[in-house]
Amino acid sequence: MSLMNRRDVLRTASAAATALPAISYSRVLGANDSIALGVIGCGGRGRYIMGQFLATGQARVTALCDVYAARIDEARSQAPDARSFVDHRKLLETKELDATLIATPDHWHAWTAIDAMNAGKDVYVEKPLTLKIEEGPRIVRAARVNERVCQVGMQQRSGMHYWKAKKEYIDSGRIGKITLIQTVWHTGGGPLRRRREFPREQPSNLDWARYLGPVKWRDWDPPQYFDFRRYLDFGGGKLTDFFAHWGDVVHMFMDNDNPISAVAAGGVYYYKDGRSAPDTIHMLLEYRGDFTVTFESATGANLPPYGIHVCGTQGRLFIDRKRYEFFPAEEKAPPEVFNTTEDLDRAHVENFLDCCRTRKRPNGDVYFGHRGAMAAHLGNIAYIEKRRIRFDPDREEILPL
Repeated sequence: MSLMNRRDVLRTASAAATALPAISYSRVLGANDSIALGVIGCGGRGRYIMGQFLATGQARVTALCDVYAARIDEARSQAPDARSFVDHRKLLETKELDATLIATPDHWHAWTAIDAMNAGKDVYVEKPLTLKIEEGPRIVRAARVNERVCQVGMQQRSGMHYWKAKKEYIDSGRIGKITLIQTVWHTGGGPLRRRREFPREQPSNLDWARYLGPVKWRDWDPPQYFDFRRYLDFGGGKLTDFFAHWGDVVHMFMDNDNPISAVAAGGVYYYKDGRSAPDTIHMLLEYRGDFTVTFESATGANLPPYGIHVCGTQGRLFIDRKRYEFFPAEEKAPPEVFNTTEDLDRAHVENFLDCCRTRKRPNGDVYFGHRGAMAAHLGNIAYIEKRRIRFDPDREEILPL
């Protein structure tokens, strides 16, 4: 798409729907209807978000899908009457299903989400939306063409204190001209843990070939299943695990999702265990609008907490998932602090369920999920290729040097 503004096309694509085969869409939901949910990916995160759906009292889980039968057995404690599947395409043939929760490893997100929306299901998909930068436009198109609700698990978009801070300090101009936004995420499990020990033999009830899916074949390797986040074939490491969240907050705060260059450096400096995703990474993005965004994550003791520092000429705003603090530029001016106890995951799930009924765009709409992942992917490309990446955010194309 070299002669058109790709973002405008992605936002409005719908005319092509008549060119697709007829689809049997899910039923029209009333205000009090319980939503029939299929869960694709029944690992720890999938079961946790499934619990959030059930806790609302607005959804019932009627189908479970996973390549590892033991994960389905664990999920049955929450959904004892749900049907079980190994192949998500078989689950999607279930006529009475209204929506799907996709919590697979990253390399299956795009394929599964597109299949679900083409089957007429609304989709709640964990972040990152994509494994590769070119997958994003395809998913956005599937959502728009099929007129499906697609919520990406970027729960900050449903956090009221983020919107409050944006209104009070950024939109009002109190913070002044923003030239730098620093994002940090040193804490968390996932890519920060030392690799665990696993049974060497492949479980007889785990479909390894199905797990690999679009990824190049390799023989059974326990860490590449149980610790998939350590490997760039299956995920994007710390940039898509962590920065995809913070980068989306930057886009939300600045009303600007237009990175134009990326550089990154890092490596596997500590965990010499065969992983390919770096345990230490530092990235810098340059954006239209004359500001830069940095991300850093490392393995070490007593590192600064995770969060975002928005640096303006009239003050500095720090924000994370539990609070924000604004530090005015005036000498000796006390910081302005706001704390919250809001459950962001629950709020995000409730927003999705509401949109399934109203057909409104959700807070973490698929387009936002695509652009947030895109920014993270640029950092990974710069890291892997060991060069500065120049980018056209309108055409979504990497430019020649």
